[in-house]
Amino acid sequence: MNNKLKILITGGAGFIGSNFVRYMVEKYPNCQIAVIDKLTYAGKMENLQDVIDKITFIKGDICNIKDIEMIGKCDFIFNFAAETHVDRSIKEGNIFVKTDVLGTYNLLEYARKHEVKKYIQISTDEVYGSTEKDSFYEEDILDPSSPYSASKAGADLLVKSFFKTYGLPILITRSSNNFGPNQYPEKLIPVLILNAIYDKPLPIYGNGLNVRDWIYVEDNCIGIDFVFRKGKIGEIYNIGAGNEKTNIEIANLILESLGKQKSLIQFVKDRLGHDFRYSLNCEKIKSLGWAPHYTFEDALNDTIKWYVENEWWWKPLISR
Repeated sequence: MNNKLKILITGGAGFIGSNFVRYMVEKYPNCQIAVIDKLTYAGKMENLQDVIDKITFIKGDICNIKDIEMIGKCDFIFNFAAETHVDRSIKEGNIFVKTDVLGTYNLLEYARKHEVKKYIQISTDEVYGSTEKDSFYEEDILDPSSPYSASKAGADLLVKSFFKTYGLPILITRSSNNFGPNQYPEKLIPVLILNAIYDKPLPIYGNGLNVRDWIYVEDNCIGIDFVFRKGKIGEIYNIGAGNEKTNIEIANLILESLGKQKSLIQFVKDRLGHDFRYSLNCEKIKSLGWAPHYTFEDALNDTIKWYVENEWWWKPLISR
């Protein structure tokens, strides 16, 4: 791609978004990259400090059309902007509906008005709901369990409707649970790592047997780029690495890596509407040539090492 093309990344100061910004800056050095982020609790300018001189940053809210119009015309949109934490959505779901649904609608209208070449919606495996045995395909019926996953499902349906009604060139990716550097310390893996570092109890919901498929954030970034370059317009692509682990397994691996006692594990009251298992069939994206680069063990050890070595990043967050 040439330097005349402009890429907009919304939510680019958050966890997955900032990792994707760094990936795109390196992969497409000749493109103009603009980032818009509201800088809420999970969005940090520190996440972009190593690339800030290579991007255009706008502090703005996708729920505000005027903020979006500040960007001007762009060629491609990657929408990472979203409220994402399930527990927060259970306590206060209105902001999830506003950001994930209304914000997405505003971006779609902007994309239609400016005739963008491609709009890529970043979604989640949680829109499918829970499954005991099988893996979800892209065509499966959505059955979300939390206000968060319901708001993301609503956004996906809006995106599809703009393709069917207006012919907007859209793509949707649904990834499994991401982990890696710069993840806000309220998600499972950073919570367990930081509590273990401080020899504090590691809280595990219920009996710890809930299953998630984990993907290293850089593998997801590469997968999104594959869909961007090779995906068929109007289609949905699951992105998972096939690393299904119970929550108790994750806790034990982290404790073992840090040389801590398993007695730190503490079972707590289960989350309301807690999905038992997420599992994705990813043959569709693999047919594009994508495959995960990292083993789960190497990626987890790299993530633990990053948190150990970057106390400056996370200590102010947990001291709030």
